Amino acid sequence: MSRVGKATIAIPRGVEIKHEKGFVHVKGPKGQLSQRIEPGFELKIEENELNVVRPTEQKRHKALHGLYRALLNNMTQGVSTGFTRTLELIGVGYRADAKGQVLELSVGYSHPVFFGLPPEVTVATEQQKGQPPRIILSSHDKQLLGQIVAKIRKVRPPEPYKGKGIREAGEVVRRKAGKAAAKK
Repeated sequence: MSRVGKATIAIPRGVEIKHEKGFVHVKGPKGQLSQRIEPGFELKIEENELNVVRPTEQKRHKALHGLYRALLNNMTQGVSTGFTRTLELIGVGYRADAKGQVLELSVGYSHPVFFGLPPEVTVATEQQKGQPPRIILSSHDKQLLGQIVAKIRKVRPPEPYKGKGIREAGEVVRRKAGKAAAKK
C-alpha cells in the first residue's frame, strides 16, 4: 500500500469536504477548491480525519492513490491557512512593483515587463536597503501558485555565471567559472 496514500489527512476547524459525482469540493475560510477524482475512490471522513481508499490493487489505482491524497491534503491546508512563496530579484537595477493584480518587473530589458495575476493570487513587493527586491505571492491554491511562480521566473531565469535573475528565496544557484585566459 502507498505510504502517502494511507496517511490520514487532518481536517482543520472550519473546513468542509463534500464528495459528489466524481468531484471533491473543499470549502474553508480562505476560499473554495474543487478536484475531480476517478470513480471508485472512496473518501472516509471520521472525527476530523479524512482517508482515501482505492478501489483495486491495479498499478494505475496505486499510482493515483498517493496523488489524490496529496492533492486533498494541499486543498485542506490551502483553504484553512493558505500558501506563500517569495521571489528575489538579483541584479543591478532590478526592481518589482505591484499595482493591484498587475506586477511590473524591470529586470534588465529595454522595457518593463507587465505580468497579470489571477484574482486568487495576492501579490506584495518589498524593497529594503541592502537586500534584493522581493515579490511575495500568496494564494489558497498551491497548484496555481506554483504555476504563477514558474511563469514569473521564466521572465528572467537565474543564470549560472553572475547569478543574476529571478529566484526563490533561499534557492541556491550553482555558479560556473567563466572563461579562463590562455596562459602562454
